[in-house]
Amino acid sequence: MGWSYHKSIKLGPFRLNLSRHGIGQSFGGRRLHVARTPDGRTHVSVRLPGGFHLGKTLGGHPRRHRH
Repeated sequence: MGWSYHKSIKLGPFRLNLSRHGIGQSFGGRRLHVARTPDGRTHVSVRLPGGFHLGKTLGGHPRRHRH
């Protein structure tokens, strides 16, 4: 059985995300959100009226899940 850990600390408009994979950062609000993962990828997401959501991950290599 695997284990996980996640803790998020809000620092003004920024958020520091702690997990067993490392430390990530995020910034933004309801409509626009930018996150940097511990492995160096950047994820940008935009929420539009009517329930539409667009997201794009930039850079790095996608993490492979181990089972």
